[in-house]
Amino acid sequence: MGRFVRFFREIGRRDVPLVGGKNASLGEMFLALTPRGVNVPDGFAVTAEAYRHVLDAASAWGPLRSALAGLDPGDVDNLARRGAQARAIIQDAPLPADLEAEIREGYRALEAAYGRGVGVAVRSSATAEDLPAASFAGQHETFLNIRGEEALIDAYRRCLASLFTDRAIHYRLDQGFDHFQAALSVGVMKMVRADLAASGVMFTLDTETGFPDVVFLTAGYGLGENVVKGAIDPDEFYVHKPTYELGHRTVLRRRLGGKALTMIYAEAGETTTRNVPTEPAARERFCLTDDEVLTLAGWAIEVERHYGRPMDIEWAKDGEDGRLYLVQARPETVVSRRRADMLETFELHGTAEVLATGRAVGERIAAGRARYVCDVKELGALRPGEILVAENTTPDWEPIMKTAAAIVTERGGRTCHAAIVARELGIPAIVGVGEATWNIPDGAPITVSCAEGEVGKVYRGSVPFEVHRTDLAALPRPATAIQINLGNPDLAFKASFLPNDGVGLARMEFIISESIRIHPMALVHPDRVADADDRAAIARLTRGYADPAAFFVERLAEGIGTIAAAFWPKPVVVRMSDFKSNEYARLLGGRAFEPREENPMLGFRGASRYAHPAYADGFALECRAMSRVREAMGLTNVRLMIPFCRRIDEAARVIARMNELGLRRGERGLEIYVMCEIPNNVVLIDDFARLFDGFSIGSNDLTQLALGVDRDSAIVAFDFDERDPGVKALIRQAVAGAHRNGRHVGLCGQAPSDYPEMAAYLVELGIDAISVNPDAVLRTTLRVLEVEKALGRSALSEDARAGLA
Repeated sequence: MGRFVRFFREIGRRDVPLVGGKNASLGEMFLALTPRGVNVPDGFAVTAEAYRHVLDAASAWGPLRSALAGLDPGDVDNLARRGAQARAIIQDAPLPADLEAEIREGYRALEAAYGRGVGVAVRSSATAEDLPAASFAGQHETFLNIRGEEALIDAYRRCLASLFTDRAIHYRLDQGFDHFQAALSVGVMKMVRADLAASGVMFTLDTETGFPDVVFLTAGYGLGENVVKGAIDPDEFYVHKPTYELGHRTVLRRRLGGKALTMIYAEAGETTTRNVPTEPAARERFCLTDDEVLTLAGWAIEVERHYGRPMDIEWAKDGEDGRLYLVQARPETVVSRRRADMLETFELHGTAEVLATGRAVGERIAAGRARYVCDVKELGALRPGEILVAENTTPDWEPIMKTAAAIVTERGGRTCHAAIVARELGIPAIVGVGEATWNIPDGAPITVSCAEGEVGKVYRGSVPFEVHRTDLAALPRPATAIQINLGNPDLAFKASFLPNDGVGLARMEFIISESIRIHPMALVHPDRVADADDRAAIARLTRGYADPAAFFVERLAEGIGTIAAAFWPKPVVVRMSDFKSNEYARLLGGRAFEPREENPMLGFRGASRYAHPAYADGFALECRAMSRVREAMGLTNVRLMIPFCRRIDEAARVIARMNELGLRRGERGLEIYVMCEIPNNVVLIDDFARLFDGFSIGSNDLTQLALGVDRDSAIVAFDFDERDPGVKALIRQAVAGAHRNGRHVGLCGQAPSDYPEMAAYLVELGIDAISVNPDAVLRTTLRVLEVEKALGRSALSEDARAGLA
């Protein structure tokens, strides 16, 4: 358009030196992705050359250098004083007439396209920012809903001055950038009216683990600053990229956030934005529909494909036209740079009183003294190695945050400012803690653990922990498949980085007890729940769903689906529910449906429930959820397994019932396994093999029933030993019988984890797979490699391994 203004259609990613990373990315998306259906608002960039033109015309370079000469970045007061000087020099510099004329002309062009007085976002775009090696997130200013030429000129001046915010000065020093080599371009973009709808951030990987096969999306009502700065607990969504690209359109997993505040534009005479309380009814529902989540996820995949790397993307929904837009995209610069072949795990070696819990960020552990900081003026009180405890953080805090051992905030989700900075610094953070500043004593020693799943915990005192580092590149794969036992979906993405051949045992019980918490039959027959407290709790948990049964199906499908997606396309063997009657009775509403049994371990459990009138409707919900995982989600790597199946006719009834419920053996590759954990399973293995595609030896129950030992009894616990010759003989017969019938056979008990000699015995038998808990995968793998080497057995090629899967 002119010397100093370029419309988005005129710029692309090669123009970073001219318009900065943010504007170059917007131009690139506008040019390359709008033809593919991705909505990007139109606008223009005022170039970095214009910034230099302003300083040249005002002879401001000398005063700027003087203001920053002798800067001590470790002295907060010194930094603040010099930063204010630098900003004043730029903001007071008059705009050259030719530059001002071009900016005004650009705004008039937007008015011609969108209407007189169109609102615009005025966004800083430094020539050194949004590069693959540094994020510069939040370092410079953005001004929203700017209307009219005079307001635009004023916002432009303030953007230029923000090149020298305290946080930007400090960040450049940390990253080794020269203050006077950086320059600022300013983007002027048609404003998306997210104040009337919703906005947020999405990443093309999981921000905690670096798991690359998902789009992770956060959302809140109103303008996006609340999500970015951590002022609210946002909604969260995951979409699995491989199955999305195969044509499946289902949200993998979702979490409802509190969304307590909605950021809107301020009234005349106030600052540009203000927060108002979100209506209670709106807080209780997701601020995006599934279709909108899937649209955004599809756009994120397109952006990642175009740029060829993981991306950090801002999106907004316009409340006037109802359309979704992408308003920024930058390379993800933290977790994507980790070494994929170096596994670092943190392990807690003790416990203590839990003072607070929240959303875990960073998968690490740190210990130190808690230091509560109320606002930026108090940051000087934080000593290196202490744990920063605050309501939330802002970019102004960054110069001192890097000295903290960990961060705990009362507000925010996993894409808020505190979370982003913690990942970049490589320290743990817990966000959305609630009343952290009340529950955590200021100055007291605490331990912050983010290594126990999605829930981060703050422990009182210093709890011992250990860091393990394993070079996976140097670890060969054994011929025997090493699989993982897993029940907690929160650990799935992290566990997928362990050397593995899939999941040999995905336990359904954990998801039901922790995420659903309600007896399945109480959801189908709520009228039979007499306890008023249980009825109230069930109503509270299932609000917002079409019916209570839909709550169970969706939650269970999302939990199992997350595990299956984490290991896709490797096999994931899902055991249908195996609660005992006393365990089922502890679920909400459970006492109305469960018998009182003297020995629940040998009672109404496993396969005996599935076709029985007392649980048939509950089993139908389980099957609906598994059908959703395989059909709607497209996760056909899921294999189903029937536990505690006592007799052949019982097995036949269960298979027939599953067939009625749409889970037909062989259809779309569905395989159904059976637990081999009752001596009768071994004695009649040829008959069981006609009904099932594989066997998983459950060494715990098999030992209990072979030796007649109650494994829950402390009195006779000394007699429980999987290494007993009789138990080993049953395992040998099971392996031989499965192979005789051409059936897969694995073992998913605790024995190979606890006893190296059992792992060796299984390898000598030629078992197909050994499935162990995540903490035992590495040592079991090493032991199996030793035994295979002694036996002269070589590892399988990747092609052969994939064929077995």
